[in-house]
Amino acid sequence: MHVDTTPIKPSNFLRQIIEHDLADGTYANRRWAGSPGDSAHQAGGQSDPAKIRTRFPPEPNGYLHVGHAKSICLNFGLARDYGGVCHLRFDDTNPEKEDLEYVNAIKDTVRWLGFDWNANGTSHLYQASDYFDFMYRAAEYLIEAGHAYVDEQSAEAMRDNRGDFGKPGVDSPFRARTPAENLARFREMRDGLHEDGSMVLRSKIDMASPNINMRDPAIYRIRRATHHNTGDKWCIYPMYTFAHPIEDALEQITHSICTLEFEDQRPFYDWLLDRLCEGGLLAQPHPHQYEFARLNLTYVITSKRKLAALVYDKRVSGWDDPRMPTIVGLRRRGYTPEAIQLFAERIGVTKSDSWIDYSTLEGCLRETLDVSAPRAMAVLDPVKLVLTNWDEVMGEGFVDDCSAPVHPHLPDLGRRQFTIGREVWIERSDFEETPPKGFFRLFPGNKTRLKYGHVIECTGCAKDAAGHITEVQAKLIPDTKSGTPGSDAVKVKGVITWVAVADGVPAEVRLYDRLFTEAQPDAGGKDFIESLNPDSLKTVTAYVEPSLASAKADDKFQFERHGYFVADRKDHAVGKPVFNRAVGLKDGWGK
Repeated sequence: MHVDTTPIKPSNFLRQIIEHDLADGTYANRRWAGSPGDSAHQAGGQSDPAKIRTRFPPEPNGYLHVGHAKSICLNFGLARDYGGVCHLRFDDTNPEKEDLEYVNAIKDTVRWLGFDWNANGTSHLYQASDYFDFMYRAAEYLIEAGHAYVDEQSAEAMRDNRGDFGKPGVDSPFRARTPAENLARFREMRDGLHEDGSMVLRSKIDMASPNINMRDPAIYRIRRATHHNTGDKWCIYPMYTFAHPIEDALEQITHSICTLEFEDQRPFYDWLLDRLCEGGLLAQPHPHQYEFARLNLTYVITSKRKLAALVYDKRVSGWDDPRMPTIVGLRRRGYTPEAIQLFAERIGVTKSDSWIDYSTLEGCLRETLDVSAPRAMAVLDPVKLVLTNWDEVMGEGFVDDCSAPVHPHLPDLGRRQFTIGREVWIERSDFEETPPKGFFRLFPGNKTRLKYGHVIECTGCAKDAAGHITEVQAKLIPDTKSGTPGSDAVKVKGVITWVAVADGVPAEVRLYDRLFTEAQPDAGGKDFIESLNPDSLKTVTAYVEPSLASAKADDKFQFERHGYFVADRKDHAVGKPVFNRAVGLKDGWGK
C-alpha cells in the first residue's frame, strides 16, 4: 500500500479561507486573457488556469528585509500549494523614492529565496505604473458618476476638516461641484496647469464615517517628478490606497494578502472596486483583502528609515552588512533560502501581533546547515602548541597525515586531508595553568587528544616579560593516533581542535553578533542608537585547515566547536580568505 509521506502544511486562517473558496467555486468562473486588463480584456480570455492568484507587491524604494521574506514565502507558497500563480508587482506609484537598483535587488531576492513569477509559460512580473492609463480612466469614471471631486483646500484645511474619532468631518466647500466642473479641473491637473500640492482629487463617500479612512480620501495628487518607468509623461500620480486595489483587480488577484495596518483601509478597497465593477470597468468577482500580523522580531528593527540611518551614518558597512535584517544582509551573513523558508513556516500566520524571538531564526539556520555544511577545524584565538618530543618520537621534520570526514553523516562527500607536525595552533582558551573544576583540556600534567590526531600530555608553557603566554608545551604519547590500533589505549576526558602550523591557512574571520543589546530597541519611542551592541563585530586573524584554501564565496562550513561560517560573498578570495560567523552551535543569548 502506498503511503503518502508528503509533509502536511500547518493550517492557518488564510489556508482555511482559500480552501473554503476553492470548495465553493468562488473564483471558478474567472477568465484570464494572458495579461492584466479591464473587464473587456479579461472577458476575451480563457478560463483562468490558476486556481488562485496572489501577489507580492513591494515598493522599489529600498532593500527588502526579513519581514518581507515572510510575505514572499507566504504569497508564493500559498500559490504553489493551491495550484495558483503569484505575481511579482512593483508598486511604483511614488516617483520620488523609487530606483532601478531596488527593482533589480528585489527580483534577485525573490529568486534567491526559491520562488519565480513565471507560470504557465507566462511571466507575471508587473509594475503598477503600467496601469496609470487605466487608473486615470477610472478616476474620470468616478468623477462622471458623482463619486469623486477636485478639492482645492490647503493641506492644513483638509486636515482640520477631516475631524477625528470623536468629531465628524466637515464637507469641503468644493464638494458640491458638478461632475462637469470636476472633470474640467481634473484634466487641468493632468495637463500641468496647476502647482504641486494646490489641489487633489478626492473620492466622495461620507465625511461623517466612523472610519476616518472613508472620509473622502485623496486618490490623486499633483507631483512633478520624473518616474523611472514613465519618465515625464505624468505630473499627477495616484495615491497608494487608490492604486493598490485597482492593480489587484486588473491582475485578477483572488486573495490580496497584506499586513494588519491595512485593515482599516479594507472598506475603501471594497468601496472602490464595487464602484468600478458597477461601471463595468473591472471584472467580477473582484479581489478580497485579508490581513495578517506583520513580523515583529526581537533584537531587530525593520523601519526602512531607521535602517537607512544606520547605513548613511556608517554605523554599518552598507545595506548588505551581515548584521542588518535586510535579506542581502542575511544572505551575506550565511543564511540560506531553506532556513528563511523554514522560519516563515515555523512562525506561522496569525491575526494577532506577537514578538518572535531572534533565536527562532537562528535555530532554523542551524537546522538547515547541520545537515549540509562541510566540517572543518579552525583556531580563532591562536596560541602555538609545541610538541617538544616530536622529533625524537616521529623523526626530525616529519609531518604526519591525518584525515576526517567532510560531513559525519554524509560519507559520500569523502574525507578531508591535513597534517600534524611538531607545532600546531590551538585555542588560547584550551590551556589553563591552574584549571578550574571540570576543565579537561590542557594544563600541566593532563592528557588530552588532538582531534583526529594524537594524545598529548601538557608539560607547561612559556611567557613573555609581561606574563602573557606565548607558547604551550606538551609531549606526544606514541601510538595514539586516531584510527590506528591501540589509539584508545590511553583514556582522556578532553579533546581539542587544532590546525598545524605547517599547512594551516591564515584567514580573516569576522565574528558577527546581534546588532542591538535590547530585544525591542525602538519600542516606546526609544532611541534605537543607544542600544547598538558595541561587540556586534569582532575581526580576528585565525588559522583554518587546508581544505578551506579552495573555498569559494558563499560556501558554508561548520567550524568544529565554533559554529557555522560562510566565505564572505564580497571580500573573500582564494589566497585571501574571509569568513563570517553565521550562527553559533547553540544559542548564546538564552543563558
